[in-house]
Amino acid sequence: MTAIYPSLRDRTVFVTGGASGIGAAEVAGFARQGAKVAFVDIADEAAATLCRSLRDAGYPEPFFQHCDLTDIAALQAAIAVVGDRLGPITVLANNAANDQRHDWQDVTPAFWDERMATNLRHQFFAIQAVAPMMKAAGGGSIVNFGSISWHISSGGMPAYTTAKAAVEGLTKGMARDLGPFGIRVNTVIPGWIMTQRQIDLWLTPDAEADLMRAQCLKQKVYPDDVANMVLWLAADDSRMCTSQLWVVDGGRM
Repeated sequence: MTAIYPSLRDRTVFVTGGASGIGAAEVAGFARQGAKVAFVDIADEAAATLCRSLRDAGYPEPFFQHCDLTDIAALQAAIAVVGDRLGPITVLANNAANDQRHDWQDVTPAFWDERMATNLRHQFFAIQAVAPMMKAAGGGSIVNFGSISWHISSGGMPAYTTAKAAVEGLTKGMARDLGPFGIRVNTVIPGWIMTQRQIDLWLTPDAEADLMRAQCLKQKVYPDDVANMVLWLAADDSRMCTSQLWVVDGGRM
């Protein structure tokens, strides 16, 4: 049983990468709160399945738009459409990312730039697009997504860990710039979250044993655990929380 936040009802929410994994849990969580949820992704089939399942369960059907987040003009256009159709966006969940592994010796300038575009750049430009709506509405909540990876010195993906480290700097700076307008900016740092992708690619018996040794809590962390943190940060219950890092990792860090 999770909390119901009255302040989220009818609030317009925008989630990036909302078709699967943690993003889908956020979309579903906001829909269950009665929010007006919009999301973007490149996974059209998964997005349609998510929208249908929420509609069939009796919740407001989210508004989905196909969008490649490396195309900033398309992202900002999608945000503008949501503002026109659903009303000013007052919650932004900058969820989308891709933790593709890569060897530092193989990284080219083009690959580096693509990883920054996939994991960092769109977060800033989504903020830039929603901030005027939030200012006009008298405030809002922005939740950026970092990663535990660089905090625990993970190797094998230097462009990803660099981008995710930069998200925390983005959060701190934008919280200062937007605070006078009642806009809160926070970072959520997920641990190893058991999305289907993570399970399929990397969850071996040895890896799971190592994870349980590393975590204080000896249970796996799931997408809903992260989504519940995002819901709280979006709601008025966290109204004086900004410029902070919120870790959901079972006590691994």
